[in-house]
Amino acid sequence: MPLTSIIIATHCRPHLLGRAVESARAAGDDIEVIVVDDASMDQTESVARALPDIKYVRLERNQRVAGARNIGLLVSSGEYVTFLDDDDLRLPLTLNEQVRFLRANPDAGLVYGQAIVRDRSSERVYPLDCPQGDVFWQLLTENFIPCGSAVFRRSCVDRIGMLDSYLAGIDDWDLWVRIAELHQVIALPKPVMVWQRSSPVSAQGTSQGAYIVSRAVRQFKSSWIKLPRAVAAPRHRKQFAWNRFSENMASHLVWEAMRSLNHYNVGQATRNVSTLAQVGPLAVLRLAKKTGRSLIHRTQGRRNNDLNSGRCV
Repeated sequence: MPLTSIIIATHCRPHLLGRAVESARAAGDDIEVIVVDDASMDQTESVARALPDIKYVRLERNQRVAGARNIGLLVSSGEYVTFLDDDDLRLPLTLNEQVRFLRANPDAGLVYGQAIVRDRSSERVYPLDCPQGDVFWQLLTENFIPCGSAVFRRSCVDRIGMLDSYLAGIDDWDLWVRIAELHQVIALPKPVMVWQRSSPVSAQGTSQGAYIVSRAVRQFKSSWIKLPRAVAAPRHRKQFAWNRFSENMASHLVWEAMRSLNHYNVGQATRNVSTLAQVGPLAVLRLAKKTGRSLIHRTQGRRNNDLNSGRCV
């Protein structure tokens, strides 16, 4: 029985698959690499079957990412499980470190690390701060766990169920919330993967800001806030969680709208702005006030620096 299973869902990107598999193999010892081909219509199957030491599963009907990951979970056998997108990379030996963390913390259901986030013009580390412990309420407000950085116990899935295949784009966030409701979450505060961020013109699901936020709002209202632990919480705690969640969603939509405009995608920018109505006017107002205070503080800081340096303002 392998110690850890790495599930790589792929669809029509054979040129990326070999690199992802190689990084998965180098991520640790005693690893099972599972490639789930989500009904690709190109050379993916021939490329995958030529890769040594992997378990290859081909789907004849497209299940999208969450469905493909669930198939990977069903055929996997590791005590610990992690996901990897075909355009991302695992960093060497990082799985060994994360599994050691989980074994040393029996109350924890999941360990995550930082991601080196790359796009066409920049590179950064996310998240800079790594919350850990009882993070249920924090996860209700934002997803700070990069999907490919998370390693979780198979026993968690046995207890809470698999990913929701109808939550494309936030299926991993939903899984983390359900794990965090019942288990501690720990963090390895170092990069464990390279995350290739989608652009507004990439046509990837994670690039569709309006769609992602709409799904997240519905899931918050219909499921997350109705989990037993949330139901038992005082009303003010739930209201605070909604306020933080809606502000984060509003901020995400504004940021995605600006990104879309930078790529001359006016239609997508318009959809992002129109989706602000779903998070409510109060969330937009709170975001505007917070942004205004931040700008004032930065302006005052620059003015004080100029005065201290003797420059005229």
